[in-house]
Amino acid sequence: MAIHLSNSDARRIFLAKQELSRARGKLTKAGLLELVRDLGFVQVDSIATVERAHHHILFSRNPTYRREHLAALLEKDGELFEHWTHDAAIIPSAFFAYWKHRFARARETLADRWRSWHENGFESYVDHVLERVRAEGRLMARDFEQDTESPKRPPGGWWNWHPEKTALEYHWRTGNLAIAGREGFQKVYDLAERVIPSRHYGGEVTREAFVDWACTSALERLGFATHGEIAAFWGLISPEEARQWVAGNAARLEPVLIAPADGSRPRASHAFAGSAEIFTTLPPPPARLRVLNPFDPLLRDRNRAERLFGFNYRIEVFVPAPKRVYGYYVFPLLEGDRLVGRIDMKADRKAGTLDVRRLWLEPGVRASTARLSALDAELSRLGRFAGVERTVYLDGWRGE
Repeated sequence: MAIHLSNSDARRIFLAKQELSRARGKLTKAGLLELVRDLGFVQVDSIATVERAHHHILFSRNPTYRREHLAALLEKDGELFEHWTHDAAIIPSAFFAYWKHRFARARETLADRWRSWHENGFESYVDHVLERVRAEGRLMARDFEQDTESPKRPPGGWWNWHPEKTALEYHWRTGNLAIAGREGFQKVYDLAERVIPSRHYGGEVTREAFVDWACTSALERLGFATHGEIAAFWGLISPEEARQWVAGNAARLEPVLIAPADGSRPRASHAFAGSAEIFTTLPPPPARLRVLNPFDPLLRDRNRAERLFGFNYRIEVFVPAPKRVYGYYVFPLLEGDRLVGRIDMKADRKAGTLDVRRLWLEPGVRASTARLSALDAELSRLGRFAGVERTVYLDGWRGE
């Protein structure tokens, strides 16, 4: 018989699975590694309107998070590495063996596609770049800019990469190189075997074990999911592979019916057998108001977030300004188990201010004195973390 979950219970479960409910003390470096492993990955993004995505995501879960601990785990200890899930992300190095299957797939697809960006002889760039890194150690794309007579392209997106940059990215995507650090936000590359600790680097898993891990670990972190949501979590396998895994593991699973926020027909999903009892033990999130990053894992699957929270959210960075509904980089607001609004703001580090342009509250959510005071407190915490001293409501606006 299927488990029936009310919408409020489904929200509570998902928030707990996304590490937004656990009571945490001071976050040590070991605790940070555990947190990233519990989440599975933390998305990396270059936009620093207030703070870079990975730092903000971790701060949202524990305000004692320290950036230097993340840097040490990535660049010194090698316990975390950067690679691709659905997007660029920080991932536990304990999962590196599973990523070898992604590397193999990339080798099959990327060379022909990326070769087409450049003239004949792209393979010579690929070989040359790898040999320079092997001989010299950590290098950046700019270290190759005067290396050859390759055409220099104007600044822009990936289609404007010079051949050596493309070769570096090819070797990163296929597992020959790893990101050993960053200067500013520019990648520093080295041989993967020199970046990933040997206990993680040498692991091998079969394709069957890889698919089982990808599905099992995704469902553990989602709590309940369709086969499509399972496949999308890591971005490592296809929906068809996830569908076959569900069919082949029926004895380990049980059906779940999830009540959507809009009151429509419950959505059929899957959970591990025995989850009903476990779900009852998961705590509710704290009642306080929190600002989430646009790339927070709670919102990564926009359709799932809308079904569970009734919150329609899209990032409008690439939307022309006249067509934006809200703003360039608008932050969701989480209060207890509800997404109650969104806020447009930017850190002006030169002036030392967190500049708030506008607040939008969801229908039925009042701009009460208590709620706005809670928002002030949260913005003050986030501002200090981002390195600014005070919050400024532009033009005197405060949202009342």
